Parts: sequence; structure tokens; C-alpha cells
Amino acid sequence: MARQPERIRQRRDFLAANQGRRVPSAGFVLLVRQRDDGNPAMRAGFTVTKKIGNSVTRNRLKRRLREIVHLVLPGHGHAGADHVLIGREAGLARDFALLRADLEKALAKAHLPPRPKGDARAETGR
Repeated sequence: MARQPERIRQRRDFLAANQGRRVPSAGFVLLVRQRDDGNPAMRAGFTVTKKIGNSVTRNRLKRRLREIVHLVLPGHGHAGADHVLIGREAGLARDFALLRADLEKALAKAHLPPRPKGDARAETGR
């Protein structure tokens, strides 16, 4: 089994991850950014805004997100990349198995190459 991901703790790493690929899901938004620093370790970070609720609610959502990352990221994550999960309110009520499946799908989508420049959908933003 692959190693567990390291934690992202510094604000500059969260801001850098915001420049990477963004994959929305029902319970969270996944940000994936290749670090290109030669270190193959995967890193994971979690954030939930105050709009979601009080600290008890936010921490419960972060615990759920940490657990699905603990289960899914070693097998499906990107080596040498930062993975940031931004919690959404729907992540609190969403079934844990669905949340886990959402992360697997989001990681698979993050592997897709960017759309070619001539693609009409890429130019219109749709």
C-alpha cells in the first residue's frame, strides 16, 4: 500500500494549490497542483469556510474529508502533487460512501489533459 499523504499547513501552499486544476463535486471542491520540486510525496490540505457553520460543524466536515483522503489518496492520488479539499455544506449530509466515490471520480478527472485551444467549449468557458 502507498504511503499516507503529508499535510499542507502553510498558507502559501494553499494559495499555490489554487492555481492548479479545480474539480467541483457535491460535497467538496478538489484542487490539484503538481509541485515540480522533485519530491514524489503527495500532500493534502483541508479548508472549510465560516459560511458553512460554527466550529463544531466545520471540524466535523474536515474530519470526514480527512478520512476519505486517508482511504482514497494513497491509491488514486497524484505523486508529487498537492491536493486541497474545500468543504461544501452538502458534504455534511452526504453519505460517506458517496463522498468517497466523489473523491475517486474527482481524482480521475484531474488526470484529464486540458482542452485543446481550438475547442469551442474552452473558449466560451462552458
